Amino acid sequence: MNKEFTFTIKSLRLDENYHPSNSTRITTNFANLARGESRQANLRNALQMIDNSFNALAHWDNPEGDRYSVELEIVSVDMDIEGSGETFPSIEVLKTYVLDNKTGERIEGIVGNNFSSYVRDYDFSVLLLDHNKDQPQFSIPDNFGELHGKLFKYFVNSETYKSNFKKPPVICLSVSDNKTYHKTENQHPVLGFEYLPNESSLTEQYFKKMGLQVRYFMPPNSVAPFAFYFFGDLLNDYSNLELISTISTMGTFQRIYRPEIYNANAVAGACYKPNLKNLDHSITQIVYDREERSRLAKEQGKFAEENFIKPYQTILEQWSANYA
Repeated sequence: MNKEFTFTIKSLRLDENYHPSNSTRITTNFANLARGESRQANLRNALQMIDNSFNALAHWDNPEGDRYSVELEIVSVDMDIEGSGETFPSIEVLKTYVLDNKTGERIEGIVGNNFSSYVRDYDFSVLLLDHNKDQPQFSIPDNFGELHGKLFKYFVNSETYKSNFKKPPVICLSVSDNKTYHKTENQHPVLGFEYLPNESSLTEQYFKKMGLQVRYFMPPNSVAPFAFYFFGDLLNDYSNLELISTISTMGTFQRIYRPEIYNANAVAGACYKPNLKNLDHSITQIVYDREERSRLAKEQGKFAEENFIKPYQTILEQWSANYA
């Protein structure tokens, strides 16, 4: 079987006037901020934090700390399984652009950054939970994450992706609170010091099936390392400004969403274990509903099950079995 799936890409500017679309996962960082009475102030403040962070890292030839502004686009990818015109919202990522206010140049940044996927919600919040329900010991289902990983690689290798984006994606996530990270002597001018984890995680294994490697770095001005998932060579395939656009964007979201780690009042040391119960941290002036985020993950997983996994199960299983 050599089934061809087709993708449609839509882009939407993420600014203070942004409203989430009906197909956007509400738990994704930017959508969570864009709701409720504080939505416009949330977005305005978050975008200002991103600009401030960017200028602090891109400090050369930038004496006033205001040379650059970051523009964000939400990239939504819809997938047509049967060629019928009916689509499913497969993934959503962020694309960064850097505006040089000195030269007027608009510099293309990195695509990826934030990563949103209904099928991942299904895998972690439905399939994994159901598999371990009433079981004495935690285990991983056979082929866990394989379909999602193959669909992601299929998209990145597609002509649709290649005609819209110049470079492979980079996804930036928080570190895991059940691992310990050790600082190395390897230091990059923008990414900062590299950290090595004491063991692999389920998230690492899941993203590996998407074809992505991972490295951990703590950039200057950050208080904890980040997980960077990428294809190829992270340190040499991207420019400093491209990397800074990702660090400033995702660092801001993590300071808002996980202040116990990324807005902590103490900087990670040579041996670092993240702690989500850390009380010694500062809260940003941005409203973020973390309780709702946790609750909705299962609802989003059920949405994927009912609208994607079950209706197309036979097609997806046959395709997955034949996709290298």
